[in-house]
Amino acid sequence: MKQNFILLIKEKLAQEQIRLEKDLAGFTEKNIHNKDDYQTEYPDFGSDYDENAQEVTVFEERLSLEKTLEDELRDVKNSLAMIEQGKYGICKYCGKEIEEGRLLARPTSSSCVDCKKKFKGEV
Repeated sequence: MKQNFILLIKEKLAQEQIRLEKDLAGFTEKNIHNKDDYQTEYPDFGSDYDENAQEVTVFEERLSLEKTLEDELRDVKNSLAMIEQGKYGICKYCGKEIEEGRLLARPTSSSCVDCKKKFKGEV
């Protein structure tokens, strides 16, 4: 894979990492025992019944969003680590190089299109 392409992907991943960490910081706190884990803050809208119900609803929504953002952040960090190890862009199933177009569209891809189709049962 060309070095210019790797640098482009690395920059995209670094920007995505910053965005994800900023999004998570908006409604979570970092777990003091695990630097890669976030904990959703429980909102406080008041003590009325309606406010309590709204707190639970918002908390549940935030938990779901936290999980999604944490998963995306994990994938970004894994991709950056693969770049540093010189293993980025190699399919984890067949060992072939992943197409640049796929990596541009989804820089955290760890499998080629053919293997992804097989894995999803589309072939």
